Amino acid sequence: MELFYYMVFGSLSALVFALEISKSNKDRINTSPAFNSFKNNYLLVYSLMMAGDWLQGPYVYYLYSTYGFSKGDIGQLFIAGFGSSMLFGTIVGSLADKQGRKRACVTYCITYILSCITKHSPQYKVLMVGRILGGVATSLLFSAFESWLVAEHFKRGFDGQWLSVTFSKAIFLGNGLVAILSGLFGNLLVDTLALGPVAPFDAASCFLAIGMAIILSSWSENFGDPSESKDLLTQFKGAAVAIAHIMNLSCVLDEKIALLGAIQSLFEGSMYTFVFLWTPALSPNDEEIPHGFIFATFMLSSMLGSSLASRLMARSSPKVECYMQLVFLVSAASLLLPIVTSFLVTPKAKGGGISFSGSLQLLGFCAFEACVGIFWPSIMKMRSQYIPEEARSTIMNFFRIPLNIFVCVVLYNVNAFPITVMFGMCSIFLFVASILQRRLMVIADKPKQADWTALSRDDEAEPLTM
Repeated sequence: MELFYYMVFGSLSALVFALEISKSNKDRINTSPAFNSFKNNYLLVYSLMMAGDWLQGPYVYYLYSTYGFSKGDIGQLFIAGFGSSMLFGTIVGSLADKQGRKRACVTYCITYILSCITKHSPQYKVLMVGRILGGVATSLLFSAFESWLVAEHFKRGFDGQWLSVTFSKAIFLGNGLVAILSGLFGNLLVDTLALGPVAPFDAASCFLAIGMAIILSSWSENFGDPSESKDLLTQFKGAAVAIAHIMNLSCVLDEKIALLGAIQSLFEGSMYTFVFLWTPALSPNDEEIPHGFIFATFMLSSMLGSSLASRLMARSSPKVECYMQLVFLVSAASLLLPIVTSFLVTPKAKGGGISFSGSLQLLGFCAFEACVGIFWPSIMKMRSQYIPEEARSTIMNFFRIPLNIFVCVVLYNVNAFPITVMFGMCSIFLFVASILQRRLMVIADKPKQADWTALSRDDEAEPLTM
């Protein structure tokens, strides 16, 4: 492996280490032993869940390519995943609120394990089923766990400010350290031990099974909606009514929720498009690149970002609504690098190691991943402030509908546009997110124009729960 990769990884490691050991008391929040026990249990489960997800990340595109599928075919498989997340996301979110967030977390484990099993088959239809299952699992991962955490946190009477501690630690560990170890472990399985590109998916299944056992043995159940209706058709109707209420509240009565949803969709849409594009961007001429090691480097960058976020959120100033504007601008600039290098750097011959252009792009991608590390705990903090508890999972999955539409459109046209055009679109969307974040900061201190609970109990409207 080239020295360049080790230099980037080593530099980022030194930065993260320096940030962590230099934290002062004002960068930390004093908590209680009971909270620390609760937090550590959640972090263990969340880390195992993320290990199951991150082990797969660097090898999805690579596995499909080894089965002989073209970029267009692979794009269709990715569309199936994002499409299923879009179609079923709000429904599973509503069911999680109604049937229980713990059950939804267990369902995530089972669904994702089944998705991993399908990776053993080179049959396109079987892989398509696996992507659909993976899309459903993704909806649960990014809604049910956070919803369970927030509800359980307040049910146990913990200080609301302590949520930022759990959020930042979850991203530092689950989206940082665990992701790095997962990338290195995947590289060990595939490259060093030569077990093939399907090995990380088998390892992911094991971690998911362990996490599911801990959930079943140590988590209590909580609900967004405690009513006892169990009819599936009624649940689907409830989800549709929930969307109507959310649209009414967001677009008419509470601009903050609408802005938060738009910001999340723009950033995550760009992020998931980047997940698909970084491999062909760094190896446009079939250069040999260490996928697992590069992925670990990206996650180390994310870890750096989450460490910065924990410092920022521990202080009263600047507020999260303020500093996120700069984060979105930096992320927009970092994804412009593939466009800049395409004009300034001469293309190299096919094969060999990473090019000079690829090296510059890798540095830019690391900056983008650092922004991702800041984004996750920060958006979690804002969601805990603005999204009502009684329909938290439903609303969070509703936010994912536009981002999944965006990613599906991009991937469907993956062969129609050069990679530079797609990176340019992502950069524009991130710039728009910065503008919307500015608007959110302006109105953040204004009193709410309507109360969610009062709206849901309005006699003239359909109730949220059926």
